[in-house]
Amino acid sequence: MLTFKNFNIADWFSFYRILASPFLLMLIWFDQRMVFTWFLLISYATDAIDGYLARKLKITSPRGSQLDSFGDQMTFIIGLVGLYCFESAFIKSNIVLISIAFVPYIIQMLIAYFKYGKATAFHTYLAKLSAIIQSIFILYSLFFSPNDVLFYMMIVVGLLETCEEITLIFMYDKWTSDVKGIYWAIRDNRRMKKKSSDL
Repeated sequence: MLTFKNFNIADWFSFYRILASPFLLMLIWFDQRMVFTWFLLISYATDAIDGYLARKLKITSPRGSQLDSFGDQMTFIIGLVGLYCFESAFIKSNIVLISIAFVPYIIQMLIAYFKYGKATAFHTYLAKLSAIIQSIFILYSLFFSPNDVLFYMMIVVGLLETCEEITLIFMYDKWTSDVKGIYWAIRDNRRMKKKSSDL
């Protein structure tokens, strides 16, 4: 995944999110809320850019999908860390709901690593929607203050997305990238070929 020599432009945008992670943590440590928030916004922006470039230039690849997913996970976790540090009162008052959403996510990650040896990179429509709502909620909270409507939307969509990811893991015996959702997975030739070979 980190073979820099073969990186294309989309891969470098994905890698930026990984590279920026220690810097973002340093900004949290030094209590630089606004600087942290602006750089977090840049990281979120690269998530939109790398996917667009990969599709536009037709340079999508399993490595790129994995790199993109890893960068997304790093950015999401650091966003939550920043939110906890800068809006700790809100996090503590909603810790039960956050745990209800976060525990299934951890379970999904463990299932993926146990089955595939690495994180999933399905990039479903629901995952993209969830990522957008998460980023809007976190950025809005850091720039202004937490919004309850965005928070509940993030929890509900996040739970739905996690359930879909777990379902897809059980649907695919081998690691597969770029699956739009369960509906598309049912008709996916990659699954159909596997079924045919087992007959």
